[in-house]
Amino acid sequence: MLLLMLILLVFIAVPFTAYPLLLWLRSRIAPEAILREQITPSVDLVICAHNEADAIEAKLQNALALNYPRNALTIWVASDGSTDDTVERASAYVSDRLHVLDLPRGGKAAALNHIVSLGRSEVIAFSDANSMWQDNALLALVSPLADQDVGGTAGDQRYEKASALNSGERSYWNFDRLLKSWQSRAGNVISATGAIYCVRRELFEPAPADATDDFMISTAVIAADRRLVFAQDAVAVEPAAGASGIEFQRKVRVISRGLRSVWYRRALLNPARYGMYALELLVHKLWRRLVWIPLVMLMLVALFALSGGVMSTLISLAVLSFTAIALLGLLWPPVRRFRMFSVPGFIMMVNVACAVAAYKFVTGQRMTQWNLPRDSHPAPRADAES
Repeated sequence: MLLLMLILLVFIAVPFTAYPLLLWLRSRIAPEAILREQITPSVDLVICAHNEADAIEAKLQNALALNYPRNALTIWVASDGSTDDTVERASAYVSDRLHVLDLPRGGKAAALNHIVSLGRSEVIAFSDANSMWQDNALLALVSPLADQDVGGTAGDQRYEKASALNSGERSYWNFDRLLKSWQSRAGNVISATGAIYCVRRELFEPAPADATDDFMISTAVIAADRRLVFAQDAVAVEPAAGASGIEFQRKVRVISRGLRSVWYRRALLNPARYGMYALELLVHKLWRRLVWIPLVMLMLVALFALSGGVMSTLISLAVLSFTAIALLGLLWPPVRRFRMFSVPGFIMMVNVACAVAAYKFVTGQRMTQWNLPRDSHPAPRADAES
């Protein structure tokens, strides 16, 4: 029992301990330099919106106020079948450099693919309707494109300061930010998040409807043998996610589509072709999303190992105590104001979502649209399992 528990603990820990450590060492021992210059290529900033009436005006004001040459930036808004007054509110800002399309409901990928085909700029930047960019974010985002080996850049998604209810999600993104920095220094980030990223137009590939568009579009850069790097000074701020049932269902959708995206990009898992990136993709996008399997096994084994030796009993008590705290943090909202409950609760929610998403993927259930209403804590559009 002790040996089995130790093996399971290793399987659980590797993606969150050994992998980051090896990545950090790789980024320090043999970093790959990136040429950064202040350049201003022509940019199409693409924003896809579905029922974003509450956010769209602030987003367009934010985009129009970016510190970037007016004649080099064109803003495109694609309404994906909005049934509120998103289009009406966005249309108030229409000009020679801001265009609004009222498209029938077809899913985000279809809307993005359509609107990208209308632009002509050298670079395509992507954002979400609730993502507010800092003034110099676009300048920082395109800066690494001065390096001809770089085909795309991933910006830094951050959350607004919020209550301890959201500390689990924020802790995840703080960890993800470190990983992106190390990945970029080591060669490439795994993928970008939809809040803020860009690619060279010639590297854009239309995303399938049942896949995660930001993953598919950004990894097309890797598939084309160009670098996808992290622009840490390109900052976008979003509302912190809630911990409601709606947020859980959003995570199931994101992770399910993410698994299908990796299937579409399975050629990138070939280490003979893509080297270190293939291993990173395997750990980051597959291993981490399957940790729920050894985690469930560990919980079950811990129940039977309570009456074993001293070490087995201690490990079992630790595992079962963590499980109890996580379940409390997940199921009892009042305790989420305390970090010791909110973080384990978030971990539990993500792993349950991973299990449900894996089932949907294996059984061929495809998710192409997001139709659920928002709760009082707006959920981010980006892939929380990035």
